[in-house]
Amino acid sequence: MEDSKRKNIIPYEELILAVFRGDRKSAAKLMKFIDDREDGYLDVLAKIYPATGKSLIIGITGSPGCGKSTIIDGLISAIRKKGKKVGVVAIDPSSHLSGGAILGDRVRMQSHSTDSGVFIRSLATRGGIGGLSPSAIDICRIMEAMGMDVILIETVGVGQDEVDIRIISSVTVLVLSPDTGDSIQLMKAGIMEIADIFVVNKKDKEESMNIYQELKNFLNSMENIQKPVILTQAINGDGIEELLKETEAFQEPHDRKKLKLRMEILRRLSDIFITLVNENLSSEIDIEVGKIQSGIQTPYEVLKKFKAIAEKTFKQESK
Repeated sequence: MEDSKRKNIIPYEELILAVFRGDRKSAAKLMKFIDDREDGYLDVLAKIYPATGKSLIIGITGSPGCGKSTIIDGLISAIRKKGKKVGVVAIDPSSHLSGGAILGDRVRMQSHSTDSGVFIRSLATRGGIGGLSPSAIDICRIMEAMGMDVILIETVGVGQDEVDIRIISSVTVLVLSPDTGDSIQLMKAGIMEIADIFVVNKKDKEESMNIYQELKNFLNSMENIQKPVILTQAINGDGIEELLKETEAFQEPHDRKKLKLRMEILRRLSDIFITLVNENLSSEIDIEVGKIQSGIQTPYEVLKKFKAIAEKTFKQESK
């Protein structure tokens, strides 16, 4: 009976052991189990966690059309030339209604699909904000447990709010391109601050050189800020070796690692609480929404009611 209960808590023990051996099929199954948030997924992740923390995780973010996928394709080739194994997590937009996604990045990286030293996983955002999927960090940890030396993450490319990539990555690369209307004047402070390395792609265009010089001038005007700016022509691999060299040389500050863990816990708690609310208060929310539509109350009065419920619950638990 005890063994049976233990198997129910950790239903994927054999898959976990296979992942530690680098088995790709087992990793794919475990990733689906985690991404679907099956019962016991946190227990599985707890088993995997001790085997993580050794990979270089490179986050690639930027507006749609700036060339992120092409840059990643080039980085894969450069990393493999060094004999290192590389994992790729490609995030694609998903419908807020159906949850479906195109997952096109796997098609764009087909040239590496038969390489046993490359593991590519596409994920839908599933309503996640900040350009990431809720399970992206978990998929990265499975890849770390597989023994991937470098992991590349491509965010969905929804605009200038993709700051969550810093929760996962060891180093964050922001890709700029004239085709996407990028300029320093249009960049929001948040995404400028999270970038450790800047890449200006499509350097054959005059507008790219303008962005490059504008960015260099901007960074030079900032005190105590030294961040590399690299020109690339990703379509032919120009600048990719330099980019890889800069990512490998980057030293992640110790205090950032602590902040990342704190941000991860807060984000996970937020996801858990939202799930619990949907599972336990859905009918009550529908009733309150009906009252709002009838003009009986405002949305803010509803929020106060549920806030009071949450505060009461926390007070009871703390006793």
